[in-house]
Amino acid sequence: MASDFTLSILGCGSAVPTPLHNPSCQILSRRGSLFMIDCGEGAQAMMRRMKIPFSRLRHIFISHLHGDHLLGLPGLLSTLALNDVQGTVTVHIFERGANMLRNVLNVISHDIPFNLEWNILDPDGGQLLVDAAGLTVSSFPLYHRVPCVGFRFTEQPKPRHLRGDMANFLGIPPYRREAIRLGADFVRPDGTVVPNEELTTPPDPSLSYAYCSDTMADSRIVPAIEGVTTLYHEATYGSELASKARERGHSTATEAGEIARLAGARNLIIGHYSKRYTDLTALTAEAREAFGGHVIAAAEGQTLDLATALPL
Repeated sequence: MASDFTLSILGCGSAVPTPLHNPSCQILSRRGSLFMIDCGEGAQAMMRRMKIPFSRLRHIFISHLHGDHLLGLPGLLSTLALNDVQGTVTVHIFERGANMLRNVLNVISHDIPFNLEWNILDPDGGQLLVDAAGLTVSSFPLYHRVPCVGFRFTEQPKPRHLRGDMANFLGIPPYRREAIRLGADFVRPDGTVVPNEELTTPPDPSLSYAYCSDTMADSRIVPAIEGVTTLYHEATYGSELASKARERGHSTATEAGEIARLAGARNLIIGHYSKRYTDLTALTAEAREAFGGHVIAAAEGQTLDLATALPL
């Protein structure tokens, strides 16, 4: 059974759009809420192609201020305004980026019907950006040529499953059942306490997702992503270009696999490919050999179950 924690890939290339790949953009979906991570060119066209509703987009996270992670955002915000999206949309971005976007929107989109908020990112990370509806989003520093942060999405602990047979046998009234799912014992009319463990079964595991792009492979990242269910880590180059990767503040596929292994991730998604790679077989194999676990190469149009990193 698929989880309700999914990731849609709108772009997974680096630097510039190519016939094969759009620049970086992902949308994480959880229980109907949409969270965009980076917004390269072509993002809104991919949203239409993948039938992702604009109206449910509430948070946009921009990892850094290079164009391939940002240039789709002015057009997207303008389209949200034209579509008369309501409510609040929060853009999490560095201060210079917020200032630039304010100036652009003053020119191209005078009437914005929704409440547009700017949450200014700290390049040192360590911020709790979202804490709502059973999900937290936090930032952590990455190691690129410009200030850059990664993002970790973590489900809060889920309620236990109430055993229907026990609830009916003991005559537990409906208004008491939610408290029992959350860990309460049940006190019978005669004062007898029935412990929660006899009334419930363990909860579904809480899932997590971490996004690391753009960055050199650096073990200082590991504590922030430790134990993550699914990790996205950039793999701009193959191992034959390791020196170029470090010089440009990027990682190889092998290094992405090594970071995933050190973090104890369950699954690894690679992306942010250099335009020189038209076949991703070798990059995927490199990452898999270094990681030793499940690896998938991101591709535009995919929607992945983040519990397994398998396509839906």
